[in-house]
Amino acid sequence: MRAIGCRMNLPAVLNGLLVSVVAALLWKYVRLIEHTSQLEEELHLTRQSQEFSQAHIDYHGALLTLQEHGTRMVCTGKMHTDRICRFDYLCYCTEAEEFVFFHSNASVMLPNLGPRRFQPALLDLSSVEDHNTQYFNFLELPAAALKFMPKPVFVPDVTLILNRFNPDNLMHIFHDDLLPIYYTMQQYSDLDDEARLVFMEGWSEGAHFDLYRLLSSKQPLLKEQLKTFGKLMCFTKSYVGLSKMTTWYQYGFVQPQGPKANILISGNEIRQFASFLMERLNITQEEGDDYIVVFKRTTNRLILNEAELLLALAQEFQMRTVTVSLEEQSFDSIIQIISSATMLVSMHGAQMITSMFLPRGAAVVELFPYAINPEQYTPYKTLASLPGMDLQYVAWRNTIEENTVTYPDRPWDQGGIVHLEKEEQEHILASKEVPRHLCCRNPEWLFRIYQDTTVDIASFLDVLRETLKKPNLKKIKVASTVHPGRVREPKCQTSVQATNEAKLSVSWQIPWNLKYLKVKEVKYEVWIQEQGENTYMPYILPHQNYTFSENIKPFTTYLVWKDNASFCFFRCFCADSSYVSSAFLQRQGVLCWLMDYLEDGNVLYLCQLFIEDNPGTLYILYP
Repeated sequence: MRAIGCRMNLPAVLNGLLVSVVAALLWKYVRLIEHTSQLEEELHLTRQSQEFSQAHIDYHGALLTLQEHGTRMVCTGKMHTDRICRFDYLCYCTEAEEFVFFHSNASVMLPNLGPRRFQPALLDLSSVEDHNTQYFNFLELPAAALKFMPKPVFVPDVTLILNRFNPDNLMHIFHDDLLPIYYTMQQYSDLDDEARLVFMEGWSEGAHFDLYRLLSSKQPLLKEQLKTFGKLMCFTKSYVGLSKMTTWYQYGFVQPQGPKANILISGNEIRQFASFLMERLNITQEEGDDYIVVFKRTTNRLILNEAELLLALAQEFQMRTVTVSLEEQSFDSIIQIISSATMLVSMHGAQMITSMFLPRGAAVVELFPYAINPEQYTPYKTLASLPGMDLQYVAWRNTIEENTVTYPDRPWDQGGIVHLEKEEQEHILASKEVPRHLCCRNPEWLFRIYQDTTVDIASFLDVLRETLKKPNLKKIKVASTVHPGRVREPKCQTSVQATNEAKLSVSWQIPWNLKYLKVKEVKYEVWIQEQGENTYMPYILPHQNYTFSENIKPFTTYLVWKDNASFCFFRCFCADSSYVSSAFLQRQGVLCWLMDYLEDGNVLYLCQLFIEDNPGTLYILYP
């Protein structure tokens, strides 16, 4: 009976084994399917990442780096207005439209501002300073949260993330975007021609998007395009923000528009940038006869007697005149013409930014409609006047009300005023000059700037004759911006002849680099100020030593390079046909005290040498 029982259980045992084997195979199959699905997803995401670039990316390695190391950030600049940050693995959630910083034990955040990061922002995405539509910040998450989020798509290129300020306006394109982008890329070696620009302001490409393409071999990315690649984008290496060192104008958001208080760019840097763009556009300057370019506008702010103006210019300067138009010609063909022109004439407008392509010695003539004061709107005057641009600038304004055509019935943003109260309309119509104002919707400014103008030829030519030297492109020499260095070995010596009479002698050696500069004349500026006094006496001296006796008092402190004290101030000037007159503040000097008038006729005094604001040796000298 027992043997029979064993034989009866054998099929059940075999069946159980079969079920176990099948279950194991099914489990392995499911795992294999899951792994295959994961590999397919990673392959798809890798392909999506490589749609941005030909650069190979190890998706699994990049994901592991993000999970283990999180995001890393190191910034330059003390304030949000001058800060640029470099990120490793900065991510962007396209659904929430927020940047994300993933924290891990290996994350770096410098500066670590805490809640101050929102006062008001980490940095400006645009070169327009402290504009609340241009602020950048990010949200923070632990790296562990990646497990519950959509798989990221990685951007393998080095990227520069920024906002274009107004890509529909040429002035803004060049001043706010192209120049700052170009010189920001110059600051960081890995922002080279293979870097990719990412524009986060939300604008479409705009009419001049090809100009942005000139800055990199990679196609720029727009904010809207990021949504097509995935829900979570991660930039493996990125720079965020723009340098503001290249901007020269503020648009009147806080105070009426005008040149920036501290302009840090010269014409030299602007001309280098212009040469770069011309090279990318395959434009070369052509030599030939002199000619005058008149910018033609076709929709508003028209010159109503354009033909008469062209004829008057040709007769006055004995040059041919040509017209260019942004609406009718390609941008590169316009730059080709302007780059060899002798004079550029245009109504006030964004097209005048093309004056940066004029050759040295050329003239810029800007026309203003009735009631617009040229001194209040000077972006192009400021550009032309930058050291090293070497352009002549002339402004003409229409002062004859009968020579203007207004359009009160147009929409408000094209100068219309019919939407205003009748009293305000009457005030605007009666006004003879637009008062200073803030940007950007002042109705009186818009009404007047969109006028058409008949140029009074007589007054126009009078202005040119009074203020314009005859343009001569061939005789302009590039001005040097070489500055002399610090004067060396400054010394002072005092002597007292009587209780009310003293002398102070100062001497120094020439700046080290002066012996290598070809200069015809060297002068030194010395300031002497008595301690406690608010005024000083400046002297321009041709020699390296001088003895002062006038207004030098015994028992008085004379200090070199010391704030809120008496000092002698050294400054060196060089003048030569090859060098611009220049000055360099010398942060070194000598501190002298007339200590006492001794009974034996000698004077005890102390001298202390200062180099770079650091006290040097203290000398006790007896004359």
